[in-house]
Amino acid sequence: MKLHELQANPGAREQHWRVGRGVGSGNGKTSGRGQKGQNSRTSGGTRLGFEGGQMPIYRRLPKRGFNNVNHKKYAVINLSLLNKFEDGTLVTNALLVENGLIRKEYDGVKVLGNGELNKKLTVQANKFSKKAQEAISKAGGSFEVI
Repeated sequence: MKLHELQANPGAREQHWRVGRGVGSGNGKTSGRGQKGQNSRTSGGTRLGFEGGQMPIYRRLPKRGFNNVNHKKYAVINLSLLNKFEDGTLVTNALLVENGLIRKEYDGVKVLGNGELNKKLTVQANKFSKKAQEAISKAGGSFEVI
């Protein structure tokens, strides 16, 4: 196969409807827009959500709850997943992303105490649960809050 032989799959590209090409075409003269009015004009029509001047539904409905603008989202990881590393490893946020244990760092990483830790590790993270701190210390490792 060569570049000039590439073609779209049948039905993937729909042909553009050519309007305003004579009265006999069925879409001539006003091009299917009707006689007069806002939608017949060039650049006519309304913006998304416009309801003819009536108060739009997105403004009529009450907004509920409280949205904290300073909210921080943490990537969470459980202790059981840290057994993947060798003894004496310095576990950082970048290392967790690199090994695919977390997808993204977000605003930081929080280590939770679910599962058992059998390796002696030095873990650097933004937050630790109390159970995670105890488990890391019990395994002979250390934790650092960054």
